[in-house]
Amino acid sequence: MTTIKAIVGLGNPGEKYARTLHNIGFWYVDELLRAYPGASFSKEKKLHGEQAVVQHNGERLVLLKPDTFMNSSGQAVVALCQFYKIKPEEILVAHDELDLPPGHVKMKQAGGHGGHNGLRSIIQHVGANFNRLRLGIGHPGHKDQVLGYVLNPARKGDQAALDDMLWRSAKNFDVLMQEGWSIAQQQLHSSNP
Repeated sequence: MTTIKAIVGLGNPGEKYARTLHNIGFWYVDELLRAYPGASFSKEKKLHGEQAVVQHNGERLVLLKPDTFMNSSGQAVVALCQFYKIKPEEILVAHDELDLPPGHVKMKQAGGHGGHNGLRSIIQHVGANFNRLRLGIGHPGHKDQVLGYVLNPARKGDQAALDDMLWRSAKNFDVLMQEGWSIAQQQLHSSNP
């Protein structure tokens, strides 16, 4: 059995960024929250973000959307660890992944930041021993186009694949918690289009 005590979705706060690809981590925790009727996000200053605390199989599960902006996500994660006495390996961080096609998702335990500034910030604050849910958004084709790409909404033809990926990933969370990492990883990866 896997013990995940917190899920952090990465993104940028505010309406301006709400539908941008960089915020797909926020979309994921929003999708997860649908499974808990009556639960909602509320501003939590000490955690530098919005949190929802739910019961999953009788255990507390914290969902967090940092409001520090992407490049300072580590501030919220270290505050989460300290306030709830959670270890980095008990956290799942959901983030946008340029190196996967839109709609493809991969789970990963620990590792580097791969050029992702949100992950870089978290590693600086709590180390690299946290779990990742890499939500594929595709690549614009050239590194000079990346900033504009991630700070804009999905291309018209990609939105359905992204929505399906979020639904599959949220559904897979139960498998992760009940069956363990390897089975959840195998099922989720094999569901990629």
